[in-house]
Amino acid sequence: MGLVVELATLVDRPFELLREMENRARSSVLGESGSYVLGEWSGIAFRIDTEDFVTDSEQVREVLTFPNNIARVPGAKRWLIGIANLHGHLVPLIDLKMFLGGGRTSIRRNTRIISINHHDMPAGIVVDEVCGFRRFLESEYIELAPENSIRCENYLRGAYDRDNNIWSVFNFYGLLKSSVFLKVAAD
Repeated sequence: MGLVVELATLVDRPFELLREMENRARSSVLGESGSYVLGEWSGIAFRIDTEDFVTDSEQVREVLTFPNNIARVPGAKRWLIGIANLHGHLVPLIDLKMFLGGGRTSIRRNTRIISINHHDMPAGIVVDEVCGFRRFLESEYIELAPENSIRCENYLRGAYDRDNNIWSVFNFYGLLKSSVFLKVAAD
């Protein structure tokens, strides 16, 4: 075991201070063998109607309130709500519930936009509510997500079961690559 260094003694040596802080952070997560001992997965939880979902936090750029100004897109499918200016970027807003065949999302105070963290295809996904971060243990993961009331099985990658509450893992990158999603023009 290494010598414990007081952080206060490293105030005048910022590089060494940062290295010591990194070492302490790693040792709090890693065991002696160098493998993760916590076995956690974290994601952003959201709801569509009464269904609970979670998505990988790496796939989310930010969560936003519903904007006041949206430019409609003529000749587009009904699930494409329009284009919005989000922090200086024009982003298409997709009603996820409508895209999945569950009807239009009612815009309420809790309605949120999940801005997808994808450099090639920006998108704002409209959901009924965002419930914040959720952390799950690897032991809570189940490979096969249960059937949902909305048809989204093509975009799910398993689920987490905590106290008989199932959080299906929604893959937004899979949604963005879907040929159905990419066909925005109305028939």
